[in-house]
This record gives sequence, C-alpha cells and structure tokens, in this order.
Amino acid sequence: MDPTWLFDHYHTQFFWLCLVIVFIECGLFFPVLPGDTLLVSVGIFIAAPVTGTTPHLDINIGIALLAFSIAALLGNLVGYEIGRLLGPPLANRDGRILKKKYFDETAEFFEKHGTAALVVGRFVPFVRTYVTVVAGIARMERRRFYLWSAVGAVVWVLAITLLGYFLGTTFPWLAGKIDLVILLLLALTVIPAGWEWRRRRRRTPTPAGTPADSV
Repeated sequence: MDPTWLFDHYHTQFFWLCLVIVFIECGLFFPVLPGDTLLVSVGIFIAAPVTGTTPHLDINIGIALLAFSIAALLGNLVGYEIGRLLGPPLANRDGRILKKKYFDETAEFFEKHGTAALVVGRFVPFVRTYVTVVAGIARMERRRFYLWSAVGAVVWVLAITLLGYFLGTTFPWLAGKIDLVILLLLALTVIPAGWEWRRRRRRTPTPAGTPADSV
C-alpha cells in the first residue's frame, strides 16, 4: 500500500484507487488501510512540480478535497447503515478482521466523546473505521449522525490533504521521499494511541499482591 508504488503502477488510476480505499476504510471494516498516508501523499503529489523524476498528480486541489470528502462521508453512511441493520451480532463477532475488542474500544470512545467522536475519531486509527458502525448499532439519530459525519469528513480530508499540499509546495523534493512523510504520520498516530494506552493502564486497578511495576 506504499503510495509511490501505487502511483508508479496505476498512474492515472491512482487518484480513483485512493478514493476507493478511503471509502472502504471509512465504512467497510478494513482499518489497516492507509487513509492518512494516501491523503497526505495526494496533497504532496498534486503540489509536486512536473519534472518527470518525481510523482505528480495532475488534478486541482479543490476537486481532490471535494472528492475525498464525499468518499469519506459515503463510507461513513454505509458503515452506519450496516450497524443499524446488523446491530449487536456484528459487534459481538470476533474474527480475524472484525475483532470484538475494536468494537468495545470504539464504543467506549464513542460513549466518552459523544457526537464529537465522529470528528475526533477521524484522526484515530481503527476508531475512524468502527465509530460509524458503533453509532449505527447505538441507533444514533440519523440527522445528527449525517451532520457530524459530514463535518468530520471535511475536517479530516482538509487537514491531512492540505498538510501534504503545504509540505509538497514548501519542500518539492518530498514527492520523491514519501517514506519520510509516512514515518512522520505514523509518529503522530502513535502519540495519541500511546497516551490513551498510558491513561488506560493507570486507570486499571492493580491485582492485589502484584507490584504495580512488575513485568
């Protein structure tokens, strides 16, 4: 799923492939897909100069932002409707891709943040994929879900894609070094995940007779 590899192999279809991947990640239970890295890469490739030595995506940045916002929103709507249709049996399934712990953790995240989870959750891996399904299972009001999902989709797409566009405009050579950007995004992703893990660990009571710092 390396963006440079995808661009080299699919060229003009790269943009459409990215749209499909974002749609699937936002609604069809594939949290391992690289939505963040693809969005930032699209921004960088659009900003990259036409040199023939680095990837360049010939599409207007405004059109790209609109298309990805729609793809992300449609993915959310599909995930929400699946959650409403299948309900608890889906959340209790514990398979190789659909893991119960992902649903449980997302349900806790949704309960804690409420409507804001549909915006904040966009920036958290796994939560981005499952939060809309959890909203459907919880029978969240459709009008409220559609509104905040649209807000979340636009905020996420604009923030990540424009970050890539800014980086590509400021540092044109990044189009040929996309791995560095991916590492940066992974670091930014690990920080909130690590913070949440630390918070959970401190909140979990230590069994009696077990030293708190034992391994």
